[in-house]
Amino acid sequence: MGVFRKEWPASDGDPRQAAGDRIEPTLSSLWLPRSVIVVSAFIGPGWLPEQLGSLYKAGSKKMTQTSITTAGIDTSKAKLDIAVHDRTERWQVANALPGWRTLVTNLAQAGVTRVGIEATGGYERGVVEHLRAAGFTVLVLQPMQVKAFGRVHLRRAKNDVLDAVLIAACAAALDQPRIAPDPRLAELAQYLTFLEQLEEDIARFKTRLEHIEDPELRRLVNSDIKQLKARRVTQIRNIAKRLRAHDDLAKRFELVLSIPGIGERTALALLIRMPELGRISREEAAALAGLAPFDNESGKYKGQRHIAGGRGRLRRSLFAAALPAAFRWNKALIDFYARLIAKGKAHNAALIACARKLLIYANTVVQRGTPWTENAA
Repeated sequence: MGVFRKEWPASDGDPRQAAGDRIEPTLSSLWLPRSVIVVSAFIGPGWLPEQLGSLYKAGSKKMTQTSITTAGIDTSKAKLDIAVHDRTERWQVANALPGWRTLVTNLAQAGVTRVGIEATGGYERGVVEHLRAAGFTVLVLQPMQVKAFGRVHLRRAKNDVLDAVLIAACAAALDQPRIAPDPRLAELAQYLTFLEQLEEDIARFKTRLEHIEDPELRRLVNSDIKQLKARRVTQIRNIAKRLRAHDDLAKRFELVLSIPGIGERTALALLIRMPELGRISREEAAALAGLAPFDNESGKYKGQRHIAGGRGRLRRSLFAAALPAAFRWNKALIDFYARLIAKGKAHNAALIACARKLLIYANTVVQRGTPWTENAA
């Protein structure tokens, strides 16, 4: 059971003296520690939208309440555990079409409009598509998000029901997504993932080949590598054909391909792995791809900046494209790489910066709706 503390204003109504005046421990009915926080005018709760809270000022009392009912779903291969945030509803359905239909009915009866679900290696994909088709707003949360949210609230107990409660609370605290997911790209992502797995298999076989001396075994491994490479080429053509079947996606695809150093393989990764391309800022794009250098400073300490997090598969695709682009294909990147090396930057750091530049170029041409020109670089 979680314990939270409730802070009340001082007797004179001054919110600056409120914190710590009177603290009463209370048991949370949802097994999650929560805080009803009285905030002053100079603090503001803007960092946490939809947080229940109140503002006391000059003797007046105002309370804001969320109007969005949120549910959380804990996913496993065979079943789904569901909990409604700030309420007592709990139930379980099968992770299959009949269970999804029951889930839609139950959520509608409970007045739920937004659903949070944790990414679980693909087991969540079917129910997510079904819920979105039924009109629900579905937030697919990263396990790291949910785990960090639980740590903030000192949640240690873990089972499927409690996980659903935690996911619901986490989803309720998040902002409404600005850009709705594109189901066409979600379908293409499955083919792209298979392509990436083929490439991983090719790299694995090449590594294996380095430790094989027997001619017969080497012949077998080389044959497997040849087959995988042929299948890779076929898969790239197949994904590109499916993407070009949609006029708007085909136009964006050609815009990205106009950038020197970006071929079909990288362009597919950009469009499918980053549906937000062209609708976000360059800084947001770099952060989403995990190519933004984050500060590492505290007091007098000035640490080296490092990239972190983000969409790993997209980042690897851009990094692989950065080397040939910065050495041969893109004049702007060739000059940029040379300037960084002249300043004493390491090769890898310069390549990461070039990968970030490629992403920014792609975001810009899609945003403007015009192909790349050398003058625009």
